[in-house]
Amino acid sequence: MQQTDALLDRFLAGLAPASPLAVWAHGSLAAGDHVEGRSDLDLIAVLPQPPGPGAVWRVAVLHNRLRAEPLAGGLHCTYLSPDTADDAGRRHLTWAHERLLRRPVTPVTRAELHTSGRVLHGAPPADVLPPVPDGELAAFVLRDQRDYWRPYVDRADLWTRDVWVDLGMLTHARATVTLREGRLISKREALDVLPGLGAPEEVVEDTRARRYGGPVTADAAWPLRRAALVRGYLGPAIDALAAGS
Repeated sequence: MQQTDALLDRFLAGLAPASPLAVWAHGSLAAGDHVEGRSDLDLIAVLPQPPGPGAVWRVAVLHNRLRAEPLAGGLHCTYLSPDTADDAGRRHLTWAHERLLRRPVTPVTRAELHTSGRVLHGAPPADVLPPVPDGELAAFVLRDQRDYWRPYVDRADLWTRDVWVDLGMLTHARATVTLREGRLISKREALDVLPGLGAPEEVVEDTRARRYGGPVTADAAWPLRRAALVRGYLGPAIDALAAGS
C-alpha cells in the first residue's frame, strides 16, 4: 500500500489550502478490500462552502498535477459542503475518470460512509451526513438493478469486457444481500455470496483470480463463453430480485 498512501498524502497536501473540513474514503479502501493497482481510491471531501468557479479551477489544477503520480488514474473524489451534504439528489462536483463532472452521492455511498467510512482528515461522516433510511437504501438498490443493470444485460457487446463482468456480478450480489438482509457487503464478500445465489462458478473464480491473484483462463474463446454465462445468469436473477422485492 506504499503507493496508495503516498498518493493520498500528496492529495491531502494539495487540498490543504482549500481548508477541507473532512476527507473520507469509502468503497474498497474503507472496507479493507483494497487491492493496490487494481482498486479505485474513492474519496469524499467536505469543503467549507459549495465550490464556486475559482474553487472548481483549483480542484482541476490539483488533480491534473497528480496525473503523473502512480495510481492517480483511479483516484476519484466528490466535493461536498455542509450546506449541500444533506441533499441526496444533488449533483456534486466530482473528479472521476480523469475529468471533472457532477454526480450525486448515492444512498449506498452514504450508508457505506456511516458504517465503514475511513476518516483521512477532519470530522467523521456522522457529523456531516444524515443517516440513510432503510427504505431509501433498499429503493435505490432495487432501482439500480432493475432500471440500470437489467437493460444493459441485453447489450451483448459489453459483456466480453472484464469491467462489465466484474461490476455486474458483484453489484448484483451486493444488492441482493442489501435487499434481503439490510446490510452492505464488500466486493470480496460478494464473491463468496455469488455461488449460493446460483452464479456460474467459472465466472466467480475468474473474477476472483483477476482481482486477488490466481491462475487466469487464457483460452481465447473464454470471453465469449463467459459473456453468455453472465448474461444467462444475470438477466433472470435481476428479474427474480425485482419481482420478489
